[in-house]
Amino acid sequence: MNKKPIYRRILVKFSGEALLGDRQFGIDPKVINFIAQEVKEVADLGIQVGIVMGGGNIFRGSVAEKTGMDRVVADYAGMLATVINGLVLEEALNKKGAAVRLQTALQMNQVAEPYIVKKALRHLEKNRVVIFAAGTGNPYFTTDSGAALKAAEIKADAILKATKVDGVYDKDPLTYKDAKKYKTLSYQEALEKRLKVMDSTAFALCMDCKIPIIVFNLNHGGNIKKIVTGETVGTKVS
Repeated sequence: MNKKPIYRRILVKFSGEALLGDRQFGIDPKVINFIAQEVKEVADLGIQVGIVMGGGNIFRGSVAEKTGMDRVVADYAGMLATVINGLVLEEALNKKGAAVRLQTALQMNQVAEPYIVKKALRHLEKNRVVIFAAGTGNPYFTTDSGAALKAAEIKADAILKATKVDGVYDKDPLTYKDAKKYKTLSYQEALEKRLKVMDSTAFALCMDCKIPIIVFNLNHGGNIKKIVTGETVGTKVS
């Protein structure tokens, strides 16, 4: 018996690092096709899906800044990296027969639509997956902030944050074997414990707009579908 979705509209945040697979740089075709399949299965349930892409697999502004690069220039370069990832995911979704649109916070009309919230909402209401690239279009803001802002603007029911681990822990589970996983957390608990769910700007916006954040392991197939049909996966911050 198929479970009914508990969300009408979601925003999924994929980090650039998630696209690396076993590579040191760039995009692993197997990973991008896996992500496209996971997203299409959820969209086929009738759930409206927005996606925010990171760009750390190609360029990280924060790292470039440490080498002496101007922060503003570095951040714009990072935004362009997210557009590359968005284009590749758009093509992968197209090949799987999904209806999809790529919108960018920086105008580049030859490759994508400019981000216009009313247009994004129309696409979502027509069950098109909408990929949001280039973050907020402003330097000094992370793609986490871009995800929180887009979720608030499109009135998403939840943000699903894809990571390499299966939730939020009290310390790094990849380093400490005794790390404790949280099934649920309040916004206040996450702040008091200084848990790195999202950066502080993004987290504050989610808290103000009461948008729950679900942190889950991307590498386990079917996790997005499980979350949207009400199964307990990862950690829910609400």
